[in-house]
Parts: sequence; C-alpha cells; structure tokens
Amino acid sequence: MNNRLNKITIVGGGTAGWMTALILDMVFSRTSTPKDRPQICLIESPNISTVGVGEATVPRMPVTLRQAGISERSFFRETNASFKLGVKFCNWNNDAKGNRIDYMNPFAHGQMLEGLEAAEYFLRFGNGDRDFTQSISPHDDLARLCKGARQLGQPEFEQRFGYAYHLDAVKFAGMLTRVCTKRGVEHIRDEVQTVELDEQGNVSHLMLEAKGRHDIEMVVDCTGFRGLIINKALGEPFLDYSDYLPNDRALALQIEHPDPDKIESATRSTALGAGWTWRVPLFNRVGTGYVYSSAHRTDDQAADEYLEWLGDSGKGLTPRVIPMRVGRVRNAWVKNCVAIGLSGGFIEPLESTAIHMIDHAIRWFAEHLPTRDIEPSLRDRYNRQMDKLYNEVLEFICLHYRLGNRTDDQYWIDARTEMKIPDRLAENLDLWQYRLPMDHDIEFATLFDSRVYQTVLLGKQVYDTGYGSGIRDRLRPLKKPIWFQGMKNAKMDLAKIVKSMPDHKTLLRDIRGELDQPAFGMAAAMKPTVAMPGTAPAPVVIENMPNFAEIQSGKKDLQLF
Repeated sequence: MNNRLNKITIVGGGTAGWMTALILDMVFSRTSTPKDRPQICLIESPNISTVGVGEATVPRMPVTLRQAGISERSFFRETNASFKLGVKFCNWNNDAKGNRIDYMNPFAHGQMLEGLEAAEYFLRFGNGDRDFTQSISPHDDLARLCKGARQLGQPEFEQRFGYAYHLDAVKFAGMLTRVCTKRGVEHIRDEVQTVELDEQGNVSHLMLEAKGRHDIEMVVDCTGFRGLIINKALGEPFLDYSDYLPNDRALALQIEHPDPDKIESATRSTALGAGWTWRVPLFNRVGTGYVYSSAHRTDDQAADEYLEWLGDSGKGLTPRVIPMRVGRVRNAWVKNCVAIGLSGGFIEPLESTAIHMIDHAIRWFAEHLPTRDIEPSLRDRYNRQMDKLYNEVLEFICLHYRLGNRTDDQYWIDARTEMKIPDRLAENLDLWQYRLPMDHDIEFATLFDSRVYQTVLLGKQVYDTGYGSGIRDRLRPLKKPIWFQGMKNAKMDLAKIVKSMPDHKTLLRDIRGELDQPAFGMAAAMKPTVAMPGTAPAPVVIENMPNFAEIQSGKKDLQLF
C-alpha cells in the first residue's frame, strides 16, 4: 500500500514559510515525478505582516538561489539587494591602550603556510598596522572603499570571493510568493481559528475562518514567535536562552543612504551602551536597528540612545519596538509538525544566522521526509541535527560577549561576567588561552568553523589584552621568513585585487541592467582608475616592501609595512 505523504501544509508566510515552500519544491522536482511528490500548500494570514528585519544573509544564500533556478538579476532588482562581504564589528572591544577596536569577520579564510595556519603566524609576528583580516583577504578593504564583490559583466553567481546578500525581507517574501505559486504551490490567504488533534496527538486538521476544515498529513509551523502549532497546540516546551544572551528587544528603522553613490559592501555591528546596532545597506536604503537588554535600558532610554547614534539620519523618525523571544523549542519536530523559523527558535541576529538556519532546517526535513506514519527514528535524528545547529550558533554568539572587555556600562560587565556560556565553549575558551582554535575543537560547524573563531579572537585582540597571557612564548617554533614572504606576496595580490574591483553601486546597477551601456571585462571594472586607451596601466605601488634577503638578514622587519 502506498503510504507516501500526499500533502505538506505550511502555516505562515514570510521568509520562513516561503523559503520552506521554495526548497521543498526544489528538492521534490529534482527527485520525483509530479504524481509522486507531495502537494505543497501554504496558508498565510491576511492580517499578520512580516517582521521584515532579517535583511542580511550568509554565503549559503547564493547557492540556494542558484539551485532553485532563481535569476540573480531578478533577485537584485526585486529585492533591492546588495553584496555582503562580511560583518564589520565596531567598538566591541578596547585594545591594549584603551582605544576602541574595529575588525571584520569576512567570508574568507586564511591560507596554510608550510602546513600551519596563517593565524598562528600572525599571532607570533603580526603584520604592522594591518590586522588579521586585512592580511589574509581583500574583503575589509573592498567594503571600506564601497567596492563590489566581483567584476562587472560576470556571469550570475560568479563567486571568486565569498559573499552573501543584503535584501529587503518583505520584498524577498513577495518574490518567493510569486515564484512558488507559479510553480504550483497552493496559496491560501485565510486565518487559522483552531488547531485540532487526533487521538495520537497529531495535528488532524485546521479550522480556517473562510474555507473551513483543512485536513493535515504533515504541517510546518512558520507562525513566528507565536508558535501557533508547536507551542500552543502541541505544547512543546520553549527553552529560554536569557541566561546565555542578554538582549531581548530591538528597535528598527529604515533610513536613507547618507551618500546614495556610496554603498558599503558589508553589514556593520556597532556596540552601544546596552547592546549593539545593525546597519544593512541595500541598493535603495539602509536597514538599521538597535538590539538591547531591557534589564539595562527602558524602551525610551534605548530609543534616545539609538536616535542620538543615528544623528541627522534619524531626525523625526520613531523606531518600532520588537520584543524578541530568544531561545528555541525543545524539539523542532513534534508528532506530525515541524517548526521552522522564529516558531522553532531565535538566537539574536548578531551573525545573520536566521535565514541560514531556515535553509538547513528545510533541507534536513526533506532528507528525513516521513511517510504518513511519521516514523520516530526520522524525527529523532532530525531533532538531533537541529539541536547541534542551535548549539553551534549559541556558542559562537556567546563568544562575542564573554571575550568583551568594555567597562563603560554595567551592561558590558554583566554580559561578560554574569551570563552563562555553554559547557563546550567554556572548555574551548580555557584551551584557547594556550593555542589557537583548531578544527577538532569544533564538533559541529555549518558556518562557524575553527578559522572563524580564529578571526574573532585575533580581531578582538584578546591576546594583547589579558586573555592567554604569554601565548606567543608557548607557540611552536615558526620560521619568520616564511611569514614575511607570504605577506609580501599577499600584499601585492590584495592591492591588485582592490584596485581592480568596481564601485559597488556601479556593480549593482550593472547587475540590475540599469547602466546605459552594459559593462564587461576588466576595463569596465576599473573605470574609475584605469588609464586612457592606448596608455600603459598605472603600476600598483607597494610602499616600503623589503625584499626576501633583507628579511632573512634582519635588516628590515615586517613592521615597516
């Protein structure tokens, strides 16, 4: 007897609901014929709007769009998207002199040198006034100079450098709605009045306000913080993370670009007195907000602080307050219901992980797709995977607070000293006082591997400000000329890359098809700086670069450049 699922019902729209529909349709269309695949139905309330603040993504997003057959050009036009090369952290830590630190967590990794991590060489020898990220990748310089992530005229999704996107979340959900309904996803705009369970505790049907009874075989709860099915109907407990993470509220605004022709190709996270602000530059505007702790600021106090930080950009504007339910349900899959998106859990948006976690949750569900018997072994393994994913993100976010060293507000002291951290992170932090993170330290990594941890530790300059005192003396012996030669080559390569890359706004206009004449190739990419036709290109100037013999003899040192 055929016991396959005939229908999967998604309750809730927004990014979570429509990405669920998109990826399920994508997977089913690749692996089955139309008569064998489950029908996908999405029920969306006409009275509940999308939160609309999850506007930064991670590098998996271009992969998902490409696999789903969505044109990158259409995506950029319809969502006013821009490129994201990483996250720039501002004012989270002080250096050894007490000055605030800025550093970037880029979508790039350091290379191995003679079998050892570049981070280990950097920790031992440094690189003058260049920090670790600037030493290993062009991402920080490209973002600072408002340059793009690839050359003009390149094919869609071309990715020489790691990048993600900034996007308008409401427009993105609208685009996905059109794509999915065109591909056959049934879209019902109606209000769910009640959720009915059968004798085994499974969801049997939904009563809709207009259409009445809607029978359920398998349901995906994408109802946001309400958790309409997973929490309210099925009673699955919510695991509160407030003991680990201090922030439980956010303010949000959309503002104009201070200079519409200068679009930074990175997300910014700037620490304030009781939390941090995000800055997400889209093609047509900037999304911004303040994530903060209600234990340290009232909403009015936070709004005053936030608007003061915005300056002229925030004059006359009133930010909306968004309460955040920080934590997760104990099990994302209960009976015949899977919770995806905010209904399943939310860990503050510091590293733009929300859409990343939605993506993984849907793909893993498709890999564990049950029959109508809802096999427990599939459900248990899925829940174990989701548990690992939440722990991965929780540990990495907690790291940012535990290794802070600001003392100018009680918030930062409490975040560092009063908040709990997961046991595995505590064990690693004890270990990393004596050596840098290594692959086998991280038990599960969909996004945050050991090199990302290295980047944060070196970016925060924790080894110069009391953490891991004396670590440089304990590092294994390293050959200084290997590092010097590597940095000499890297500096030349990075300078050429940065010089050749196009202005970000110009690149976006090229992708959107808005340039008067389509631009192709290197000459177009270098339009602001290229020499006139018929003349030799200007050489890339590398200042104060010692040669290898000078390095070996000790006459010159890396600190000169």
